[in-house]
Amino acid sequence: MMHIEISYSGTDRSDALDAHVREQVSHGLERFADRLTRIEAHVADTNANKAGEHDKRCVLEARPRGMDPIVVTEDGSDLYQVIRDAGKKLGRALGTRFEKADAVR
Repeated sequence: MMHIEISYSGTDRSDALDAHVREQVSHGLERFADRLTRIEAHVADTNANKAGEHDKRCVLEARPRGMDPIVVTEDGSDLYQVIRDAGKKLGRALGTRFEKADAVR
């Protein structure tokens, strides 16, 4: 099982949000689980309590075993969508990284 750490900035932590992050990360990256040591999710509302477009951000950092970390960032106006999109983006980035590494072996 992948170790997932979640931090929040400018927005309140909730069990629902934690569960959404864990589900999106686990679902999107399960095929790489044995090659990852940790995933860090940084969820933020960059405007905090002020209204604004594209003020929600999710930064995901994957720590592949024996490789440099991979970081993706996604911004938008819906926190749940931003988390979902960041998970998909990280899955694509890891797929590319591992394909290249496997081709070199």
